Amino acid sequence: MSPEISFKDGFINKTLRTHSCGSLRRSDVGKKVVLMGWVQHRRDHGGVIFIDLRDRHGLTQIVFNPERNHANHAAAEDFRNEYVLYVEGEVETRPADALNPNLSTGEIEVRVDKVRLLNPSEPTPFPIDDSSNVTEEMRLTYRYLDFRMEKMNKALAARHRITHAVRNFLNAEGFLEIETPLLTKSTPEGARDYLVPSRVNPGSFYALPQSPQIMKQLLMVGGIDKYFQICRCFRDEDLRADRQPEFTQIDMEMSYVNQDEIFRVTEGVVAAMFKAGINKDIAFPFPRYTHKEVLDRYGIDKPDTRFGLELFTATEILSGSDFKIFNQTIEQGGIIKGLVYPGGVSFSRKELDDLTAFVGKYGAKGLAWFKFTGEGVQSPIAKFFSHASFDSLRTAGKIKEGDIAFFVCDKESVVNESLAALRNHLGHLGNLIPEGVFNLLWVVDFPLFKYNDEEKRLESEHHPFTAPLPDDLHLLETHPLKVRSSSYDLVLNGTEVASGSIRIHNFAFQQKIFQMLGLEDQEIEEKFGFFINALRYGAPPHGGIAPGLDRIVTIMLGLPSIRDVIAFPKTQKASCLMTQSPSSVSEKQLKDLRLRITK
Repeated sequence: MSPEISFKDGFINKTLRTHSCGSLRRSDVGKKVVLMGWVQHRRDHGGVIFIDLRDRHGLTQIVFNPERNHANHAAAEDFRNEYVLYVEGEVETRPADALNPNLSTGEIEVRVDKVRLLNPSEPTPFPIDDSSNVTEEMRLTYRYLDFRMEKMNKALAARHRITHAVRNFLNAEGFLEIETPLLTKSTPEGARDYLVPSRVNPGSFYALPQSPQIMKQLLMVGGIDKYFQICRCFRDEDLRADRQPEFTQIDMEMSYVNQDEIFRVTEGVVAAMFKAGINKDIAFPFPRYTHKEVLDRYGIDKPDTRFGLELFTATEILSGSDFKIFNQTIEQGGIIKGLVYPGGVSFSRKELDDLTAFVGKYGAKGLAWFKFTGEGVQSPIAKFFSHASFDSLRTAGKIKEGDIAFFVCDKESVVNESLAALRNHLGHLGNLIPEGVFNLLWVVDFPLFKYNDEEKRLESEHHPFTAPLPDDLHLLETHPLKVRSSSYDLVLNGTEVASGSIRIHNFAFQQKIFQMLGLEDQEIEEKFGFFINALRYGAPPHGGIAPGLDRIVTIMLGLPSIRDVIAFPKTQKASCLMTQSPSSVSEKQLKDLRLRITK
C-alpha cells in the first residue's frame, strides 16, 4: 500500500535541485546536496537501505541508515520503484568494496539527512529497465514511461544535440529559419494528402504539407536568399519501419547556387549532425555516382556501399546458348545480370531454392546459379553453356574457385530490382556489412520523367518543379524519357536520406512541364496559379534539398526503426496507441463542418 501523502507534500516550496542524479563525483565529497528523482532500485542490506535515485542524467545511490536518522529509514521502507523523492544529504565516498566502475557516480553515495515523498507510483506495466523485454506495442501505449528508459532518453538527447548543431551551422552560413504554414493548399506531390475540412468555408479543405516545396520557392522569389526550417511534413501513405505519416526534415533552399554549392552546405550539415550526435568525424566531399552507374553496379538508386557483391552484365556472354529461356527473354528486350558470392559453393540445394523464392517476390521468374568448383562448373543448366562462356564469366565477374554466381534474366527493371534485393539479403546473410561504418554518397543525373503504363502518361521522377539538365534540353520534345534532371539524392548505408534539385524558375517553362505531365490549363491554374504568377515577377535561379532528420538519426544511432527517435510516433497502421487516435468525433463537430460519415 502506498504511504499516505498530503497534497501539499508534493510541492517544492523552497530548495531546488543542486545537482542532477548523474553529476556527482569524488570531488563533491563533503558537499550538502539536494537531489530529486525516481526510485530505480531499492535494496535492504540488514537494516541499511540503499536506493538508486534516477533522473534523465543518471543514477545516484542514496543511503538510509537507521542509526543516523530513524524517521528517514522508516519512510524508506515504504518507498517502491518509480516513487518520486526529494532528498537532502551529504556526499560521501563509497567503501572500497562497493565502488561501481560502470557508473559515472560509482565512487560516491549520498547519506540522506532529509527525505520527502513528492509522489507515489502505481506498479508500472513494465519495469523501467533497459534490460527488460518490452514489446513495442507496450512501449508505445505507455510512451511517457518509455521516455524514462535509458535507450529512449539517449535517443531524444542525441536528436536535440543534432538539431541544435544544424541550427548553429546554418546560422553561420547565413540562413534564416522561417516557418511555413501547416494548413495549405492540396497540390499533387506523389503521395496522398492529409486533408483538413474548413468550418469557415464549408466544402473546402486545407491539406497538411507533404513538404514546404512551393512555400520555400516563394521565399526565394521574395529575396530571402537562404532559408531553412526543421519542419514537420505529412504523407498519407503505406507505412514501414522507416516511414511515418508525420515526419521531420531539414528543409533548405538557396538562391543563385549550383549543385556543387548545395552539396557543400549539405555535407557540412551532415558532418555537424554526426559530430554532435555520436562524436564521429565524417569525411567529405562524399563520392558521386550517376543514376545510370548505380543501377548498373548495384541495381538500385540507393546502394549500400559498405560491402561488395557488385552486379555485372552477362547478356552477351550467356546469349546464343542452347538455353532457350534466356534466348527468348533476350529477344524480347530482356537482359542478364549477375552477382558473385565468395565461397558460395557451400550453399545447399534447399538454401538455393529459398534464394530463388526470395527473388520471386521482386518479379524474377527464376534464379540461375553456377558453382565454380575445382572439378568444374556445377549447375542444373550448366550443360547448356560452353566452356568459353564460363571463362568469360570468370573474367567479367572476377570469379574464383569456390564462388557461386547468381543470374537473373528478365526485363531490365525486374533484373535490377531482384538482384539489388538479393545483394542486400546476401550481405546480411553472410555478415558482410560492417557495423559502425557510415557510407555516404550522392546519386545525380536522375531521369526527369518516368512513364506511367497504367495512365499512359509521363510522371515526374522527383517532382514537377525540378529543372532538366541544360545539356538535355534539346531532347525535351522528341525524347522526354532520355532527359536527365538537375536532381540529386543523398544515400546513407543504402537508405535515401535527402533529396533535392535545382528548380525551374521561369514561369513559361514551369507551365510547359505541367502540360507535359498531362495537366490541363484550368487544372494548372486551380492548383498552381498563385505559384506560376509568382514566377512571373523575376524569380531568381534557386535550388535546395531536404535531409530527413528521423532517418539520419535512426541510422546514426544504430536503431531498428525511426519510431525509436520520434517522441510520439504512430504504428504501421498510422495509429497512436497511447491516445487511441485516430478516433471518431461527435455529430456536432461533423455538423459544424457540414460533413456526414457514410458506410
